[in-house]
Amino acid sequence: MASRKTARILQLADALSGRRVLHLRDAAALLGVSEMTVRRDVADNPGQFAFLGGHIVPSGEVDGDMPYELAREADSHAAAKREACLHAVRHIRPDETVFIDCGTTLEYLVDLIPDKYAMTAVCYSLNVADRLTRKPNVRIVMLGGVYHPASASFSGNSGLDTLDSLGINVAFLSAAGVDPVRGATCVHFHEVPVKQKVISLARESHLVIDRSKIGKLKPAFFAPASVFKSVITEDGDTRIPMN
Repeated sequence: MASRKTARILQLADALSGRRVLHLRDAAALLGVSEMTVRRDVADNPGQFAFLGGHIVPSGEVDGDMPYELAREADSHAAAKREACLHAVRHIRPDETVFIDCGTTLEYLVDLIPDKYAMTAVCYSLNVADRLTRKPNVRIVMLGGVYHPASASFSGNSGLDTLDSLGINVAFLSAAGVDPVRGATCVHFHEVPVKQKVISLARESHLVIDRSKIGKLKPAFFAPASVFKSVITEDGDTRIPMN
């Protein structure tokens, strides 16, 4: 007798064979499990499934490797990421414009925005935009450009030009590593121009990470830790230890 997980995988594969694309929340409803369980199932079966933003597709429809799969990263330190965002959400105020970076940490921040808040949110990744669409009073500005499946994000001059026309009150940035000397770094170089421009334009910027990122150094540098008004982890405002 097949295990429950095996049964879910077969049911998900069957659903995708007909639709070719399935939203994460629809998959969870279909299988009768949580979205996190579906993310885990997808991450454990890279030969069958892949994530594009908040959607599941057959893996054969995604070109190339996905070294930073959102599905896998979503499960990594999930509780700590959500706890960090519980501290970060206090910096969100109604009637303001906020920028929300790509990655999986800040998905939790979007979920925590009060539904009654009327505000404008700027983003450049599909997973963040998808969650923002569920907020009834949020106006979304999506930065366009070339799509990068590995991080479900966009890059290019069109997005940078759009930033020039915006007044950003608060920016929430993510990082894959924060080195005590070098500062904030990420995996993908295409994210750097967006992050740096947002930091230069926003009235205040906050770096939101879980503590596992402290001490790590990734290839793409984008800012020293000193440029942020605060570095927020699951412990709240956190001081980066200097070597």
